[in-house]
Amino acid sequence: MEMESLRELSHLLVTLFLTGLAGFIVIPGITDVTMSALCPGQDHCSLAIYLTGFQQAITGVGALVMTPLIGNLSDEYGRKALLTLPLTVSIIPQVILAYSRTTNFFYAYFVVRTLTAMVGEGCVSSLALAYVADKVPHMRRASAFGILSGVGSASFVCGTLAARFLSPASTFQVAALLSMIAVVYMRIFLKESVGGGDLRQPILTESGEECANDSSQRTTGVFKKLPSVGDVICLLKCSPTFSQSAVVLFLQSLADGGIQASLLYYLKARFKFNKNQFADLMLIIGIGGTFTQLLLMPLIVSAIGEEKLLSTGLLLACLSTLANSISWSPWVTYVIAVCAVSTVFVRPTICSIGSKQVGPNQQGMVQGCLSGVSSFANIISPLMFSPLTALFLSEEAPFYFPGFSIMCLGLVQMVGFVQSIMIWAVPSNAGGKTICNMSRNDPLV
Repeated sequence: MEMESLRELSHLLVTLFLTGLAGFIVIPGITDVTMSALCPGQDHCSLAIYLTGFQQAITGVGALVMTPLIGNLSDEYGRKALLTLPLTVSIIPQVILAYSRTTNFFYAYFVVRTLTAMVGEGCVSSLALAYVADKVPHMRRASAFGILSGVGSASFVCGTLAARFLSPASTFQVAALLSMIAVVYMRIFLKESVGGGDLRQPILTESGEECANDSSQRTTGVFKKLPSVGDVICLLKCSPTFSQSAVVLFLQSLADGGIQASLLYYLKARFKFNKNQFADLMLIIGIGGTFTQLLLMPLIVSAIGEEKLLSTGLLLACLSTLANSISWSPWVTYVIAVCAVSTVFVRPTICSIGSKQVGPNQQGMVQGCLSGVSSFANIISPLMFSPLTALFLSEEAPFYFPGFSIMCLGLVQMVGFVQSIMIWAVPSNAGGKTICNMSRNDPLV
């Protein structure tokens, strides 16, 4: 990428780094805090697993609605204005645990965190991706998304490293302070941005024609700026590339959601892992992901293309997940974590492929839709895999296989890998004929 483009994005990258640092610094310790509040002195707690899965599902419901809405509104009112909401609400739950981590305060945190995540989960990343799409030409967009994801990985590394040495009380206090600094920094330094870009032949255009929908039957007025279901359906029907990418993202998000809800509890029950060992694992993944995205991804994209990089990342992620399900010793888990770094390729490449399917004034909408697909997977995933994990970690398991749910997640990733191969044969629409027209101001269906 050119230095001028990086300078334009510098304040966004700083904001995302501070926000990510505040979020990631609490992850290694939240499992122990949850277990201490709900099941003190125990290594296995079904209640903690079910509550974590329930929170993830409810968060996904809210994100499914809010991310396309906020992304679409940012096309009209600007990325900075809409970024303020999720960044601000994320401060509240961190303040609660910074004050106390007793059972009552944990339940208060649980409720508030669920509500705020329904508003903010996924919105920060989708708005940041739309901001980058406004500033960076589409030919260099994959590398720019990789750098954006790399900064997120860098914040993950720094947050995990800090959590390794901070006490639980200090961890949440620092997280709350960093969240406040991120909001103030963003409001002062980040320049506003609305739809821009250079794609001349998008799937969705602003011609005023519609894709098999009668605008006379739609509601008018204040709702005309809200996301149109017809826009999304039109995009999925008219762009095989986008629809196949959305399927791959759904499957990978389904697996990621299951891993997020299950893996740490599996490791704690299987190998007695604690906060420090969780942090060590996350450091391995984070350092590898940061190095890969910031230094290697631009070169790899230029050499083999986005579609092949996507498939390669999915294959390696699948193999590492399957290996985790049968790991027999703690050291095996650390070795597998190195292969799990490949997961970082998936989201940037899919978002780059999707961003090239729409015009300059629909970037917020398309990134919000992709985030909504991911959120929908996060609704389903914990409902499927949290009970499965709790069952096979308990004494009532039908057969002894503690990693059975992790193996199932690896099989889901394998299906996503097979689907990603089909994207290779789909021709680009970048220079072709517009095949689906949609008015930017179409009202809500």
